[in-house]
Parts: sequence; structure tokens; C-alpha cells
Amino acid sequence: MIRDDLWHEHQYMPSLAIPDAGEIFQDWRVRSAATRSRLNFVPDIRYGSRPREVLDFYPANKPKGCLVFIHGGYWVDFSKIETSFVAEGFVEQGLSAALINYPLCPEVSIGEIRKSCIQAFVHLHKSVLSASERASIIVTGHSAGGYLAAAHLVEDWATWGLPENPMAGVISLSGVFDVTPLLQTSLKADLHLDQASAAALDLNKKRPRGPAKLALAVGQTESSEFHRQSAALATSWKVLRPEILDIADAHHFAIVDSLANVGGQLNHLAVAMAQR
Repeated sequence: MIRDDLWHEHQYMPSLAIPDAGEIFQDWRVRSAATRSRLNFVPDIRYGSRPREVLDFYPANKPKGCLVFIHGGYWVDFSKIETSFVAEGFVEQGLSAALINYPLCPEVSIGEIRKSCIQAFVHLHKSVLSASERASIIVTGHSAGGYLAAAHLVEDWATWGLPENPMAGVISLSGVFDVTPLLQTSLKADLHLDQASAAALDLNKKRPRGPAKLALAVGQTESSEFHRQSAALATSWKVLRPEILDIADAHHFAIVDSLANVGGQLNHLAVAMAQR
């Protein structure tokens, strides 16, 4: 099979295969607005100097941990605003929730976005979370955020003044962990990618530092490349004994509901991870 640019575009651009993607995003906005009106939260906590380096924090009553969510959008789109609804699936179960914003490409590179997310986590850990919230942190992310969440496992947290293993677990939804195939998509220019920068970002070539639990989730109806990406990282990081989950009847965007909805497969997993 010849894997040309068109093949890569169809494999890695989910909106091409999901005709109602625009309606889904609008539904996210409506649900998120409802969440922000229902729940008490602290908006736009600044963790860096760039305009988008802010996070929202939704405190639980008598929290027993914290769920950190990093939005997707292929590093070029979306924000914490469209995905606020994720918080609602955890606050009433005793997990506070933090939703991270980060600067976008092409203003910055993916590497710089990684640094922003690390800064956000450090600020959250040091200056926002209570002792009970810090005791059990689950980092999650979707799509581009799935990569950014997994990247937390290769960071040297001691250099930031944090415990060596500050997370109880990581759940990555539909992540792209080797960005090299994106060189053959329409995203190449905006993402500042060439062979060298793509290779430097490849998480398969990095060793996880901590023993946190890792789950790699992919929607059942997603393209073969999204499934391959998670399977490859599971092999590369076998020392963590990662769990691979195939979320039934879910496409690239519907998989977020499995995390956000109480009783969803990934929602249940995140709560269980926090209780271990």
C-alpha cells in the first residue's frame, strides 16, 4: 500500500471522517457553558506570562484527589473553555478538576507547548492544590492533549522542586505520540515540524521516569493509525505495564464523553486510579 499525503490526511484528520464534527464542537460549548454556570470554580489562574498560560480550577468538597485535563485541537485550536464539561464528571465524585490552557501553534512550537503544560502542573502542585488533592493526581488529555499528558511521565520533576513521582496515573485519549507522520499532513507548517524536530518530540524514544499507572485509550471506530500510535507507545513503555482500552462505538471526539460522563468507562477508570 502506498501511504501518500492523502492517506496520512485521512488517517490523522478525524474531522474528515466525522461529518457532524462542527455540531459536536457546538454541543461541547453548550455543555461547558452549563458546567461553568453550575459549578463553583476559580477561572484563569495564571501560571506563565503568555496570554493563554492560564488554568481553571474546580474544587471538590472534601477532595480526595485532582483530575487534570489537557484539551486537544492538534496544538492549533480549542481551549479549556470548550471542554469545561469534563470537570463535571469528577467534582461530585470527590475529585477536584483543573483544566489547562496553553499557547497554540504556529505562535509557538509543540516543544514550547510541552513546557507550558509542565509549568502549569508545577504551579498547580505548588500553589493551588491542597495536601489531599496533591496526594492523588490523575493527568488526562485528549488528542494533542493525550500526547501532552503522556509527556508528564518523562519529566524530571525533582528539577522543578516537586516529588519525583507527583502523579498517581495518566490517561491518554487518542494520543499521537510520534508526530513524524504529521509531516505528511496539512498541519506540517503550523506545527513547525521537520524530521529533526519531529524525532525530538517522539515519546517512544524517551524513557518514563516514574511508576505512575498509564492507560492509553482509543475510540473503537478511530483510524488504524490512532490505534497503532497507542499500541506502539505501550510497547515502548512496557515497563509501566500500560493498559490499552478500545472504547466501544466511540470515534475521535465521542471518546471524550467516556471520560466526562459519570459512569463512563474512562471516568470510572480515572476515579479508580485516584483511589489506589
